[in-house]
Amino acid sequence: FIGSYRGEVNLAPEVLACFMMFGSLTGLLVAVLLDNAGGAWDNAKKYIETGMHGGKGSDAHKAAVTGDTVGDPCKDTAGPALHVIITTMSTTIIVLGPLFLDRPS
Repeated sequence: FIGSYRGEVNLAPEVLACFMMFGSLTGLLVAVLLDNAGGAWDNAKKYIETGMHGGKGSDAHKAAVTGDTVGDPCKDTAGPALHVIITTMSTTIIVLGPLFLDRPS
């Protein structure tokens, strides 16, 4: 539809390129966010356990333990799992791309 509106016969290469760029960039940014946020929450708990902000047993420590519980899965599983998704997306497009690119409209 968009290709015929613009007067172009086949927009598949542009669509695949945009999909690759958007998926890779978004996945990279979210993975970095999850890795850094998880590490920050883990280190916040360690910092409070050194005696800062009331030390162990304080309300800040209880909140930091909750943050650490959420942060560990982000840091250890969710962030690295996005790398697998980006790689799978790239491989799928490379393998199936010719099916989209060679099809006449």
